[in-house]
Amino acid sequence: PDGNQVEVMLRLPREQRARIEQMVKLPVAFSKDGAPITLDQVASIDSVFNPEVIRRENLQRREAVFAAVQGRPSGDVNAEVQKLIKSTQVDGAGKQQAEAFNGLLAAMGLAVIFIYIVLASQFGSFLQPIAIMASLPLALIGVMLALLLWRSTLNVFSMIGLVMLMGLVTKNAILLVDFANHARKAGATVAEALREAGLIRMRPIIMTTAAMVFGMLPMAIALNDGGEIQAPMGRAIIGGVITSTLLTLVVVPVLYSYLVRDKKPAARPVAEGGTALPLHGMPSVMPVDKG
Repeated sequence: PDGNQVEVMLRLPREQRARIEQMVKLPVAFSKDGAPITLDQVASIDSVFNPEVIRRENLQRREAVFAAVQGRPSGDVNAEVQKLIKSTQVDGAGKQQAEAFNGLLAAMGLAVIFIYIVLASQFGSFLQPIAIMASLPLALIGVMLALLLWRSTLNVFSMIGLVMLMGLVTKNAILLVDFANHARKAGATVAEALREAGLIRMRPIIMTTAAMVFGMLPMAIALNDGGEIQAPMGRAIIGGVITSTLLTLVVVPVLYSYLVRDKKPAARPVAEGGTALPLHGMPSVMPVDKG
């Protein structure tokens, strides 16, 4: 009466639909004179075996084989399976993992390119970004060591952490190079600028690194339920940040000293008595090695 449509489904009792012979005489329609039309008059019924679930891919049927791996990385097991059945195309977690790895490697490549473009435009140099980006491979050392110590594998989550490190580890080198550039503009030599940059910028570098490590520590130790899945990402970030921080303070200044040359000595302000005024935190007279 209210205009709403209600779908009504009818079902025979279980004892009337237990055998095929009962289904054959099931009336499906009625003629004009009221005579029932049974199912065997309009269709033939045969007993066949069908799967409970039919899976399709690209409108074609497919079969799925699932297996669990224990004690070994799934990538190694999938490689052995592919060797055994080269004539058969095998899909599943192995193929999805390979596709994910290829996508993450492409993302890492694009990240490196964009980082170089941004740094080159900001510093106005094509050489100084090379010294800054030298900290990127240094993070890879810490990632591998951290995964080895925690007995984790290089999976999708650890690769995501590696992509995140592309932007995190360059900040320490940027602090050093930017301060060194300002010191050189003030008249310091490359050696003086790098020494002053290491002394002054070490504290903020250590503070930011410690904050990142302690922030990722709950994820790395997997305190919550199901956290073991995402734990490799935190472990990779912690290892990469620590090693890149320690090695950046050594490698980046060395590369910077090779890539950047000293400018011609500029005149410094002279105080009364004829003594040149030193830069902030820098000695007015550099020590001379005695032969």
